[in-house]
Amino acid sequence: RMEGHGFYKLPTGTEYRGSLWDGMFHGEGDLLFPGGSRYRALWHRGVPTQGKYIFADGSEYEGEKWHYCDGYDRRFYTEISSGFKPPGTPQFTNLEPPRKIPEGCYDCGDGFYNPETRVIVDYKFRFLRNA
Repeated sequence: RMEGHGFYKLPTGTEYRGSLWDGMFHGEGDLLFPGGSRYRALWHRGVPTQGKYIFADGSEYEGEKWHYCDGYDRRFYTEISSGFKPPGTPQFTNLEPPRKIPEGCYDCGDGFYNPETRVIVDYKFRFLRNA
């Protein structure tokens, strides 16, 4: 398992740089997001215990009353800011409008998985990997 100081890049393009212990974020570390923002935190066994979010424009948020995606309220940001969709209209993603998922495929975060071919392609249908 990963231990020490290092970096880990997620398929979404988000990168973690900092301390690792037993394969988990542990100690001081930053999550660097593709849009230029970052989350600098003190981690304990993969869970942030205190931290600060630094937006791409340099503004910062540090506080205890941060309720977005905190485990208790799992709504998407568009649901928080714009309200829920009418009954019978599910919201599976924060994107408006949501991505069109090809029939028989599954959205796996960095592309589409086709169970018939066992291949994952990105959102522009370029090959990413075999499943």
